[in-house]
Amino acid sequence: MKTTLAFDTATSFGAVCALATGARARRANARELLAAVGELVDDPAQLERVVAGRGPGSFTSVRIGLATARSLAQALGVPLAGASTLDAFAGGVPVVDARRGEVFTSGPRVCDPDELEVEGCTLVGDGAVRYRSRFEARGAVVPPDDDPVHVPDPLLLLDHASGDVDPLYVRDPDAAAPPERA
Repeated sequence: MKTTLAFDTATSFGAVCALATGARARRANARELLAAVGELVDDPAQLERVVAGRGPGSFTSVRIGLATARSLAQALGVPLAGASTLDAFAGGVPVVDARRGEVFTSGPRVCDPDELEVEGCTLVGDGAVRYRSRFEARGAVVPPDDDPVHVPDPLLLLDHASGDVDPLYVRDPDAAAPPERA
């Protein structure tokens, strides 16, 4: 039975899904990705497509997810597609923890959590959970921490998948190129 594998590792609440006649899914961050794939995919030869979240999110986790997706697709000779992590959230405005006291949100853009207009909005994602008190104090609704709306939905990645599999970076990485030698 042919299977599509979809996953996102850009957030601390990453997720993996293997979809055939019925979806099997599990939460997994970048460190757990291959173990989760092994649990969900009985026979890698049955994979017909791989879809991966492109970020924005943790620089390292996005790189791990996309490198894994590329490796699996190339090794198995199957198509590879990508989608924005922000498109993998339902039920509210996506707010992904960008570290450094910032969040990623629709646009895509990066900003201080206090710069978001949140009054009357439902916010979802690991950034919404991390900055819950700041958002709620300004009139936002943030579902309980264990609510699945905070986890990127791999099925939504499938809905937004395209041939673009480059990482979606919204700001420069922390690491800098070494200075040129004279």
